[in-house]
Amino acid sequence: MQQINPIELSQWLNDAERESPILLDVRETGEYEICNIANSQLIPMNTIPHRFAELDEDATIVVICHHGMRSYQVASFLERQGFANVINLNGGIARWAEEVDLAMAKY
Repeated sequence: MQQINPIELSQWLNDAERESPILLDVRETGEYEICNIANSQLIPMNTIPHRFAELDEDATIVVICHHGMRSYQVASFLERQGFANVINLNGGIARWAEEVDLAMAKY
């Protein structure tokens, strides 16, 4: 399982020469509405088994949750489904708010 920390992801998203990954947020809707990374796609963890076909299995996907455990589980599930380029955001949105976007609301 690949991992990426928030600072590395931020640098990647700001690099115009690199194609941005799909940012897959697997938190619940209420959590997502409080704070999210721009351009992320919300598919709550409990709906992933029914909705993973909405994702491009050839794309690079960074999976996001609050602290990194739910996203790790979803990333593992996607890998078992044949997705080759899945990365877990280590520390999740909580660490993103601490290291990258200090103005982000916390919950």
